[in-house]
Amino acid sequence: MNDQETWRIGPGPTTRIAQRREARRRQRRRWAIEAVAGLACLAVLVTYLGPDSDPPSEPGAVLPAGAPNPAGYPTGAVGAGDPVETGVVTPGLQPRERTPPPTVAPSPTVAPSPTVAPAAASPPAAPTLSVSRAEVPAEVDLTGLGTRDWVHWGLQRPETLVRRSGGTGEIRDEGGRGARDRYDTNPELFGWRNGSPVSSAGGVATGVFVCGAGNGFALAVTGSGAPRTVHLFAGLWMARGRLDVRLSTGGPTSTLRLEDPHTTHTAQFVIRFRAPQGAKLLIRWTVEETFNSSCGNVNLQAAAVR
Repeated sequence: MNDQETWRIGPGPTTRIAQRREARRRQRRRWAIEAVAGLACLAVLVTYLGPDSDPPSEPGAVLPAGAPNPAGYPTGAVGAGDPVETGVVTPGLQPRERTPPPTVAPSPTVAPSPTVAPAAASPPAAPTLSVSRAEVPAEVDLTGLGTRDWVHWGLQRPETLVRRSGGTGEIRDEGGRGARDRYDTNPELFGWRNGSPVSSAGGVATGVFVCGAGNGFALAVTGSGAPRTVHLFAGLWMARGRLDVRLSTGGPTSTLRLEDPHTTHTAQFVIRFRAPQGAKLLIRWTVEETFNSSCGNVNLQAAAVR
């Protein structure tokens, strides 16, 4: 009675054997699952570390002797004990089969440029001088004519001198022989708009004169090396006047004569010259002969240079 109850209540021998078999079956299934999981992990690892992957570079890594450099490995790394060869190794060629470097043609020798001698300075232009005579306009505009300098004599007194304001001062009155006097009956008139000390004037008929043979005026115009033109307005009364023009540097003298034994006669002398810097054009206007015992004379009104 007790045995039957034991058989019914607790596990018998047959039940324990079945349990052990079930436990072993479950253990084998766990092993199979773990094996499959392990193979799957191994396959993933093999795929990740495939042949296309570059090995991690390590500082100071040394390749085996004769092994080609892998991609990305510094060129020139050699194995321990191997001879060092410079140059880049062409893939697929043995060290002795390296392509020789291209032959570089030597640079052509450039002949030095010939030394060019500096151009010789042009010699200064030769001095020139010419004198001619022209009629005097009814009214002379000194401002328009004397673009560089102009001078007018005798406006108010014998010593009154009016000249271009801000001009070059090239015209110089150097005196002359005889006492000067003023007159106001000149047949031609003069005017200006840029004078000093008288700024403007018009219809001026005054000038200065000197009586007696051998007396007259001395003028000078400073040279600059450039061509210049001087207009000299002068005249006479019952006399023969002589105009002498020359350069201070020497050379021939140009002489012109003007004569009227009966009355007043005026002229415009046009002097073209070129003189070196610092040289002068020298002008003498004198009484060569008088036809009036009291006062045959030469006179002077104005001069302009351009």
